[in-house]
Amino acid sequence: MMFGLGMQAQAIFDGIEELCSKRDELNRQIQQEEKEKGRLQHDIRVLTEKLSRVNESLARRLSVRADFDHTIGETEGAFMKILESCQTLLSVIKKEAGNLGKATEPGRKDH
Repeated sequence: MMFGLGMQAQAIFDGIEELCSKRDELNRQIQQEEKEKGRLQHDIRVLTEKLSRVNESLARRLSVRADFDHTIGETEGAFMKILESCQTLLSVIKKEAGNLGKATEPGRKDH
């Protein structure tokens, strides 16, 4: 009976050792994952800060582009008005030149 009890105690001891070994392996895996988690959290902080800076820069650039678009639109509108005025002036000049040409023809009397 003592022999059977000793074998049972050894089996229990072996079982406990196996459980401890599995726990140690699990602890090693947990530590590796905690290190990886720390690295990932650091990377996330760095990328979040970088994203924030990019968003701020993008917002400034979009605002400047909107200013450019506005200025270009106003300038194009003013230029079109100048072109229209030039065409009107050219038309008036041609008409007046024609009238003056008729008035200065020899032998013509408008009286």
